[in-house]
Amino acid sequence: MKDNRNVPAGQIESKDHYVILDGLRGVAALMVLVFHVFDACSSNIIPHGYLAVDMFFVLSGFVIGYAYDDRWQRSLTTGRFFRRRLIRLHPMVLMGGLIAGLVFLGQGRLMWDGTQVSPGWALLSMFCGMLLLPALPGSPIEVRGFGEYFPLNGPFWSLFYEYIGNILYALLLRRLSNRMLGLVAVVSGAFVLQTCLQCGYLGVGWSAADGGWWFGFVRMLFPYTVGMLMARLFRPAKVRHAFLWCSLLILAAGLMPTLDLGGAAWANGLYDFLCAALQFPAIVWMAASDSHSGESTLRLSRVLGDLSYPLYAIHYPFMLILFGRLGFDGTLYDPHLVLNEWPLAVGITLGCPVLAWLLLKYYDQPLRRWLSAR
Repeated sequence: MKDNRNVPAGQIESKDHYVILDGLRGVAALMVLVFHVFDACSSNIIPHGYLAVDMFFVLSGFVIGYAYDDRWQRSLTTGRFFRRRLIRLHPMVLMGGLIAGLVFLGQGRLMWDGTQVSPGWALLSMFCGMLLLPALPGSPIEVRGFGEYFPLNGPFWSLFYEYIGNILYALLLRRLSNRMLGLVAVVSGAFVLQTCLQCGYLGVGWSAADGGWWFGFVRMLFPYTVGMLMARLFRPAKVRHAFLWCSLLILAAGLMPTLDLGGAAWANGLYDFLCAALQFPAIVWMAASDSHSGESTLRLSRVLGDLSYPLYAIHYPFMLILFGRLGFDGTLYDPHLVLNEWPLAVGITLGCPVLAWLLLKYYDQPLRRWLSAR
């Protein structure tokens, strides 16, 4: 179901948008939060929670294609497009990077092995994160020693690739015919399938180690181009209660236990690929086809949609507090320590959405309105 209300500052103001898709973005963001909290435990209750990122990429491709494809021949220019995307995305990147740096400094600047990092390198790593400049493994700004692109705020890796997707869209992908865009999706999908079968899962791209840059790139490009193609070819059908059914499908994808058929890792990799290639596009199609949602569902979807991006951008630094309390080495998965720290885990799970909402209302939205007006 489309909504005729004004969209947030930094987006195209006059075009309708799909409210249920906003809500599903929020559902996926909450799934990422829970996945990361339980990642501190020896067993994760939502083992495929990392697939929410692939859901984000399908959504992004669909929404970008829908919002901008028909505007390039009129008033939209490449410069205006980039300004709009920066205004939409980067205020929370700045805030997420700042929070991450303050948490790391407050924790004593400890690497994963317990080694202390100098304040200068910690601050430089924080500023690089705020500018979405990735760290190479082993470089001084890779201050956690865990091989991450963004050691202080790990999920920034997907925002880095989101920016790359936006650049590719403006300079190249929007110019392609449906046939050529489909070819890009098929070729990149073949590489994603190879990656899934090779690694046994799709949770790649957060590090430049072991082919991570290429893995992350195709992991973004495949669902992003699928979403774009869907926006061009989309023909809605009447789907009732789409928010409920699509939310359950997203949760089901994340809750699926890790598949290990006699030690054959490819089975789990194939599952991950099918979610990215079939299930998530189907969810987007169903949500965009919603025809029977009451005002309460639409209101919930707006709230979740507003919350989703700030929550994704600021939650992970607080996971580092939990990791620090559990120990950065062999004690990390000590079940007694995990049990003792459950109040902190619950506090993070409940507190991050509250903080994200406050930042949305008193920082992100006002700043975006101010920047859009200028």
